[in-house]
Amino acid sequence: MAELNGKPVTLDELQSLALTNYGHFTSMRMEDGTIRGLSLHLDRLVRDCRIVFGVELDREQTLSYIRKAAMGVTGVAGLRVTVFDPAIDMGRPSNAKDPHILVNLRPAGALSPSPLTAKSFTFTRDSAEVKHIGLHSQLRIRRDAQLAGFDDAVFVEPDGRVSEGGTWNLGFVGQDGTVIWPDAPVLPGTTMLLLQSLDAPKQVTAPVRLADVSNMAAAFATNTTIGVRSVSAFDDVQFPHNHPVLDVLRDGYAGIPGDRL
Repeated sequence: MAELNGKPVTLDELQSLALTNYGHFTSMRMEDGTIRGLSLHLDRLVRDCRIVFGVELDREQTLSYIRKAAMGVTGVAGLRVTVFDPAIDMGRPSNAKDPHILVNLRPAGALSPSPLTAKSFTFTRDSAEVKHIGLHSQLRIRRDAQLAGFDDAVFVEPDGRVSEGGTWNLGFVGQDGTVIWPDAPVLPGTTMLLLQSLDAPKQVTAPVRLADVSNMAAAFATNTTIGVRSVSAFDDVQFPHNHPVLDVLRDGYAGIPGDRL
């Protein structure tokens, strides 16, 4: 189901989203009416709306639309909030100053799915700090990775710094058990931020260059959909999928209570 500003969305209202593809979004995982990191998701929507549309998003109104769409939904579901202006004109995007709130729900899979393999590509997302809906470049590179026999792509800066995955944050475990988050242009993912709030294990943010990857003890991917997912291969580097630090991260993440809608 999908609702725009709290009402069933029409095909006409979705045309600009499909044809112009300008806006931003956040994806959440709802478990029995609670969302882990709900305030972080709302923070993202407000922050990105300032960047994308130059206006202040009504946080409480947005939350009310989310609550209405989720009313009566039980169990586990994926919930996406997309912010776009149905009246946008491709020739005058500067006039798009009336963002609407599209909320849609979909089935959600289990957290921590099977390990993934990743291939590196030199690439930096446009406006890396914004979760915008312009996904063509990321999906094209993901396709290239899959055609090369991998599950997904990892982006590397021109200076050799590893940054993030196709639609997920990337983390490493050092030989001493420290979690290392790459210091590079990345989306500040809500799952990453929640993991960084844990008291254990020890965590740092530091540059990780492509040449450093083979010295790591483990690697993992994080986002709302997958939680903490092992990366079993990074190019030709093989990693264990059951490193004990990853279990600590998974347990810690599972122990973070969700916010009730």
